[in-house]
Order: sequence, then structure tokens, then C-alpha cells
Amino acid sequence: QVQLVESGGGLVQPGGSLRLSCAVSGMHGKVFAVSDADWYRQAPGKDRVLLATITHAHTANYTDSVKGRFTVSRDNLQNSVALRLTRLMPEDTAVYYCHLRRVVGTTPYAYWGKGTQVIVSS
Repeated sequence: QVQLVESGGGLVQPGGSLRLSCAVSGMHGKVFAVSDADWYRQAPGKDRVLLATITHAHTANYTDSVKGRFTVSRDNLQNSVALRLTRLMPEDTAVYYCHLRRVVGTTPYAYWGKGTQVIVSS
């Protein structure tokens, strides 16, 4: 069974930094390597929104609100994905989720973690 476990969240002051990690288990490394990964977040009372994507080819893309502040990366040897958050602002407060996806033929596969809470407050 594939499991994604996020970690690294917590309470941080405005302007601070965090590094979130997403550990993927139950998936062969070769399958992880051909999967694309995303980071989402969901603030209280709001929809879950896409923040960043890193493809199987290690191409990274970001939504405008986090471009230049957040950096996504992956380690195919460790079956993990990371998101570095810098220059954090109170509006970055949310639960952050890792998402893994791939398509085999015409069949999509997608997996979610349970999230890690980030609170930005002084």
C-alpha cells in the first residue's frame, strides 16, 4: 500500500523558513522515479490549492504566490519530495499536502498524504 507522510511543519515567525518533507513508502523506486509530485496547501475555510510541481524529469513549476520563496525538490534514491519554504508570511498558514501521480496507459494513479500544519505567527 502506497503511503505518503509529510513532516517538517510547525510554528514559525514571519520571515522564517521551514523545510517540509514527504516520504513515500510502498512504491518501488522505479515507479516513484516516473511519477510527478505536487505540493498543495489548504488554509482554514479555503480550498486546497496547488503550490508547486516537480515532474519525473525534475522540472519544477510554481504558482505565482510562492514563486521565488518556495523551492520543490525530489530525491529518487530516497523516494522523497521536499518543499523549502522561505520568507514566510502569515498568509502561508495552512496544512501542506504532498501529492504523487502518474498515468499508466490511460489509467491515472494518484496518492495523497495527510498533511503537515504550518503556522506563521509572531
